[in-house]
Amino acid sequence: MAQFDTIRGVAGARSAEIDAGLRAHMNKVYGTMSVGMFITFLAAWAISGLAVTADPSQAVAQIGADKYLTSFGAAIYTSPLKWVIMFAPLAFVFFGFGAAMNRLSAAGVQTVFYAFAALMGLSISWIFLQFTGYSIIQVFLITSIAFAGLSLWGYTTKKDISGWGSFLIMGVIGLIVASIVNIFLASSAIAFAVSVLGVLIFAGLTAYDTQNIKNTYLMHAHSGDTEWLGKAAIMGALNLYLDFINMFMMLLQLLGNRE
Repeated sequence: MAQFDTIRGVAGARSAEIDAGLRAHMNKVYGTMSVGMFITFLAAWAISGLAVTADPSQAVAQIGADKYLTSFGAAIYTSPLKWVIMFAPLAFVFFGFGAAMNRLSAAGVQTVFYAFAALMGLSISWIFLQFTGYSIIQVFLITSIAFAGLSLWGYTTKKDISGWGSFLIMGVIGLIVASIVNIFLASSAIAFAVSVLGVLIFAGLTAYDTQNIKNTYLMHAHSGDTEWLGKAAIMGALNLYLDFINMFMMLLQLLGNRE
């Protein structure tokens, strides 16, 4: 009996240790993601401020009442450079993070993530030119509430939603293809459909990624490899960051008020 109590006590202590480790791991995921979000929106706001001016003497082109593009703004929004800026974050995700995970320490991967967040800020800085500041804040709050609820459900649900992964990734690929095609077609109907489906797909990915981050930690917690777990937390933060950003951009297209 004493031996059984000892085994049960050790198992309970180990379970408590894993639970504490999981909480710390998820805190790191959400904390890293939050810093990345702050960097993105600060960079987007700052860059959009450099891109416009109210002084016609410093302007290259007029884009609204008392609003003009500076030479910097014209370079990043109207020149061929805009295509590089548009697709740079996508290329960064596919090629940059794989190399970083293999070659850099956890601290190095985190630095790469923050650099990516700044690059994403450059890529989406145009929203401050096309949408009112009030609608951007409003949609950001709506996205935050939706994201929090979906992520909480993904973390707490007992339902195994790992099977969603392949369908959701196929959906993301379809969204990318449709968005690229619509660059040339400029169809408002396609843009609306992409936005609606995008909200649903990234809502599903938010819950799926949260559960996957949790399960990945639980599967590897016994290994004691803190360096690998640190990198896993950053990659988890990247996944949730992308879910949030994409859901925000899709909702902004649907609900945002244009200048």
